Amino acid sequence: MKPTIYDVAREAGVSIATVSKVLNKSGRISDKTRQKVSSIMEELNYQPSMVASALTSRRTGTIGLMIPDIANPFFAEAARGIEDYAQGQGSDLIVCSTDRDDEKAARYISLLLRKRVDGLIIASHVGNPDMIRRLLADHVPLVLFSADIRMMESNSVTVDDYKGGYQATEYLLSLGHRKLGIISDNLPGSKLRAEGFLDALKAAGVPFDNPANITHTSATLENGRKAAAAMLGQAEKERPTAVFACNDLLAIGVLKEARGLGLSIPRDLSVVGFDNTMLAEICHPSLTSIAQPLREMTEQAMILLNQAIDNPESPKRKIMLMPELVVRHSTGPVPH
Repeated sequence: MKPTIYDVAREAGVSIATVSKVLNKSGRISDKTRQKVSSIMEELNYQPSMVASALTSRRTGTIGLMIPDIANPFFAEAARGIEDYAQGQGSDLIVCSTDRDDEKAARYISLLLRKRVDGLIIASHVGNPDMIRRLLADHVPLVLFSADIRMMESNSVTVDDYKGGYQATEYLLSLGHRKLGIISDNLPGSKLRAEGFLDALKAAGVPFDNPANITHTSATLENGRKAAAAMLGQAEKERPTAVFACNDLLAIGVLKEARGLGLSIPRDLSVVGFDNTMLAEICHPSLTSIAQPLREMTEQAMILLNQAIDNPESPKRKIMLMPELVVRHSTGPVPH
């Protein structure tokens, strides 16, 4: 049988209340007693019941985070930032990767609620908004991260994706490029980035009439490579001289394919990504990218979540932060 709190108290020679105070890091207990109880718990491999703790404190000290893809460096870095903040306040983080699958997302939401997490941060796009509506109706503290449902009254932290797409395109136009391509994934933020791209071209009077120079795909390095192969395999007069990829994974796939075709970056082709992840700095050549203020985004998400946990009836807030163009070595003037 699994050891109980009674076993720990008996072995440590203390009361159950003292063990509870050690578990909850509360009350006035000597360091010697705290260390002794902690040592006994470790010897017995005692795992406290989070549900039992929640019944007394109404909190489990855990937060659920749902992301679309743990392999995407942006979401991996976001998870690390949220975890650092959570641990700094004494909370633990449960991370679930949904693979953009609504059934998987529903199972994870059910799991996290059974675990009685104090609140949820949902960074994964949920195709069925009714899932979010039900959580809000049940007063589950939650924050949407890097994605928002515009017509829904919910807490959210996003970046101005439209502005980021516009910035990337304006920069490429300033370098003299007029034949541009775009590779977008299927997340709502990427759709806004694509809108910014198209509107920047329209504002500059640059036509975009070649459907082969726009691709929608899921965000993997291999899909970026395949999309680039199709674009760059066109006749020279149709082939883009610059590509805007709506995230860094896709952009690095473009770099890989261009090198395989013998193209020089940026002499023959300029590439801009989005997210400014660690990969943008370490790839070769280093990637020009639109930076999301990730540290500020994770901090704001945790602040909003804590407010929602403390007062589920508090007004909902939508926070939109500004992106920034980070110029590196993957972009240059239009080739002559």
